[in-house]
Amino acid sequence: MSAGQNRKGPTESGTPLWVFGYGSLIYKVDFPFVECRAAKIRGWRRRFWQGSHDHRGTRDAPGRVVTLIPCKGAECHGMAYLVAPGVFDHLDVREKNGYMRFTTDLIFRDGQSATGWVYVASRENQAFLGPATEREIARHIATSAGPSGSNRDYLLRLAQALRELGDDDAHVFAVERHLRELERAGR
Repeated sequence: MSAGQNRKGPTESGTPLWVFGYGSLIYKVDFPFVECRAAKIRGWRRRFWQGSHDHRGTRDAPGRVVTLIPCKGAECHGMAYLVAPGVFDHLDVREKNGYMRFTTDLIFRDGQSATGWVYVASRENQAFLGPATEREIARHIATSAGPSGSNRDYLLRLAQALRELGDDDAHVFAVERHLRELERAGR
């Protein structure tokens, strides 16, 4: 996290700012944007370690959604959106369940770079579920649902969006594979 957490900074500026999506922000774009570009960030990997009691689960039975875990040498691919500062009001509500906003360096496919904002749910937040095997994560996801729909749909839509980006995310695809195996076995 290069500049640290900041909930108010972006909305004080009048110029458009970049925000990086690595989970549902890749495929569920329910906000206006000026431009979107495939991008990556370095030093992070995507993991299904964050609990979701407000979107893909409930307080009593949270689902699992992705967050970023620091990892030297790793890259996380996703989408960057250039947005008006007011869009952060919407995104702060959408990403409220343990996520904080940080600045980071974005690298676009053409090699250009920019500073952007990213939402990360750290290990210290109350909804953090932590590591589990990809099979255990798939079992958890298979039985979870919340106000935004099934956890299964979140996983499958994310996996499809990553394929469309040309990203080979071993963790997401392994969880998807285990989920499909569970479904074939009727569990």
